Amino acid sequence: MKLTENDIIKALSTVNDPDLKRDLVSLGMIRDLKVSEKEIAFTVVLTTPACPLKEKIRQDCLDAVEAVAGENFPINIHITSSVTSSRNNAPLLPQVKNIVAIASGKGGVGKSTVTSNLAVALAQSGAKVGLIDADIYGPSIPTMFNCEHEQPAVQEVNGKSMILPLEQYGVKLMSIGFLTPPDSAVVWRGPMASAALKQFFSETLWGELDYLLIDLPPGTSDIHLTMVQTVPVTGAVIVTTPQKVALADANKGMAMFRQPQINVPILGIIENMAYFTPEELPNNKYYIFGKDGGKNLSEKYHVPLLGQVPLVQSIRESGDSGLPAVMKEGVTADAFRDLAESLARQIAIRNANLAETKRVELNV
Repeated sequence: MKLTENDIIKALSTVNDPDLKRDLVSLGMIRDLKVSEKEIAFTVVLTTPACPLKEKIRQDCLDAVEAVAGENFPINIHITSSVTSSRNNAPLLPQVKNIVAIASGKGGVGKSTVTSNLAVALAQSGAKVGLIDADIYGPSIPTMFNCEHEQPAVQEVNGKSMILPLEQYGVKLMSIGFLTPPDSAVVWRGPMASAALKQFFSETLWGELDYLLIDLPPGTSDIHLTMVQTVPVTGAVIVTTPQKVALADANKGMAMFRQPQINVPILGIIENMAYFTPEELPNNKYYIFGKDGGKNLSEKYHVPLLGQVPLVQSIRESGDSGLPAVMKEGVTADAFRDLAESLARQIAIRNANLAETKRVELNV
């Protein structure tokens, strides 16, 4: 029996994306289908290059097609990706598919460390990634990316001066730390800090990005409101540590994004410093800040727990030396890669199931 393209489409319509719970055909993930007497070839377009389920999806497609074509018939499956977006027709940063806010209720929970490693891990997967250091008063991204003494170039575009972000480890970077001397204190009132953040959005040449991560200052401040009023934010990630005081503040951070007038989806919670692991005893876990605080918080508010990051001395050393831990091998690198995959999955799920993000209109 001669197979047709319709036969293969029908077979592939039985294969579901494990995250989106819908079949690959209706999701538009099957492309370039060719059926001949010699082979069946098609492309599967995943929602992110960081998809951890690509091999499962490939095998499910192979099983479905073999069921109609036979096990010995040549089947050529090409896997690629195109990151989805909830920012269609956005007037500002139209080439940026997803803007993700990384927030924490309090300082000292390792938010900038987590953001840096997430950005590098996503870039390692093949995604185009940018990172804005929005912690205007205490920028740490320049140190974590070993470029404290660098300064971005300026380029004229249509008669307007635009900032070119620095690029390090495959990530485009912008921070107030690049524009002020490293040893000077930035003493700015709220409106000045907000104006600087707006400049990072509107006067920086980001180009095409799959993910633009925003490393926010601790708490809930002018900077947070400026962000949601300036650009439509795809979603927010809350970073916390397991102890009670951090969780109480993480609660407040989550509540801010969930206010009806702001309404930014919570993509998930990251529990940093979840347990201490000595480098020489990687299987030992010591819960020095308490156990499962972030996990319990995620269950209470029905928000995904994106992952738990161990407290390992090398993470601090990596941050200080300007070489993110995810670029080395070990338990922390694995944890951050898993985190990046979890975040990419939640962004894809959010984009498939929730309405397009709107810029917040607030009179405050």
